[in-house]
Amino acid sequence: MKRIMQITAVLALLLFLVGCGRNGKMESSPESKTLQAAARAKEESPMKIKVSDGKNTVVFALNQSQAAKDLWNQLPLTIGVENYGSNEKIFYPKKLRTENTPAADARAGTLAYYAPWGDVVMFYRDFGSAGGLYQLGEAESGRDGIAGLMGKITIEKQ
Repeated sequence: MKRIMQITAVLALLLFLVGCGRNGKMESSPESKTLQAAARAKEESPMKIKVSDGKNTVVFALNQSQAAKDLWNQLPLTIGVENYGSNEKIFYPKKLRTENTPAADARAGTLAYYAPWGDVVMFYRDFGSAGGLYQLGEAESGRDGIAGLMGKITIEKQ
């Protein structure tokens, strides 16, 4: 009886080792590896948005912050854009959460969120920083078109 238990234990150990890879870890199936690679690529690929009024188009690359992800998840949007001051255009999406979102030091081409008012800001001239101003991303193309945006704009995933 003792001998049978020893043989059973050895067989169980061998079966375990056969199912494990070189490092003692269970190996994934090719399908599982493909799904894991696709998930990593999605996480690493930048979120880009296209903002257009029909005449001017700007493409912004978003950061991986919570506020940027919240904006991304609201797209597509067709919304009014407004002038504010002499350096920015603004629009009002649904509220964005700001945890894990860096403070902005806004320059021409910066996309930011001003939490106290709940507006997204597209800077076409340098601004600097302000309390409650959070960085969402940067213009990748069309930076010069920000100043010309007017009326209704369409914001969509790129």
